Amino acid sequence: MTNTNELKSCPITISSYTLGTEVSFPDRVRFAAEAGFHGIGLRAENYVDAKNAGLTDEDMLRILDENGMKVTEVEYITQWARAEDRTEAQQEKEQTIYHMAKLFDVQHINCGLLEKVPEEQIIAAYNELCDRAGDLIIGLEFMPYSGVPDLASAWRIVNAVNRDNAMLICDTWHWARANQTAENLIGVPAEKIVSIQICDVKENRFPEEILRDESMGHRLLPGEGFGDTVGFIKALKEHGVNPRVIGVETISFELVERGIPTAANKAFKAAKNVLDQAWPEVSPKELTLV
Repeated sequence: MTNTNELKSCPITISSYTLGTEVSFPDRVRFAAEAGFHGIGLRAENYVDAKNAGLTDEDMLRILDENGMKVTEVEYITQWARAEDRTEAQQEKEQTIYHMAKLFDVQHINCGLLEKVPEEQIIAAYNELCDRAGDLIIGLEFMPYSGVPDLASAWRIVNAVNRDNAMLICDTWHWARANQTAENLIGVPAEKIVSIQICDVKENRFPEEILRDESMGHRLLPGEGFGDTVGFIKALKEHGVNPRVIGVETISFELVERGIPTAANKAFKAAKNVLDQAWPEVSPKELTLV
């Protein structure tokens, strides 16, 4: 049974890509806080950019504290299934992500796999990834154009490794484009879904061979498209999912071009609207627009 007391503390997070790739760490934190978010998502690239701009770990923690914010989502581990893909740069990125998770006290890490390799190979490699992560949770995200294309395949992999730190992530865009419904949740333990990400999708999809282009730049705000974000959230809620984080991941070139404050405010307002309808226990109670 769902524990609404725990759900009330679920941080509403603005995922990294929602504010684009060019925003500085201080601005990312400030504009997210002013919009009303509880936390920010941070990619390894964002962290490296902040370090290259002269910020120390202590500086970043101070900026978060001054704005009453936390990093609540850390990502994104890729290229982990084949030995030839685990280059020195990829391994360094993975170690950076582990450092970020511990620095910001985030207990789970988002990961995905673009390469299409045999499932038994994915299972073996995912088991090794979970081992390298230690006590950090590795949330596997299915993506319809990837080596893990739907919830069923993601659950087979997580179930096969049978590890406490092997869990799942569900994202509205991937859910809709993979044609998932509430029935696909049957047999998937609710406690194995560590976090969810919300956005929306256009009615007309890109051709299959360039579907990833849509995912990486042409998403819509939650509740403003064809993906039934409210229905997606309700299905997970009714299944008993108790996410550690609800991330707003609207990857949209158009939204970012309107300015970072606008992107943050619109993302928060849209998220609040769908959560008010689908999951009022976790919906932010205050809305501050600048």
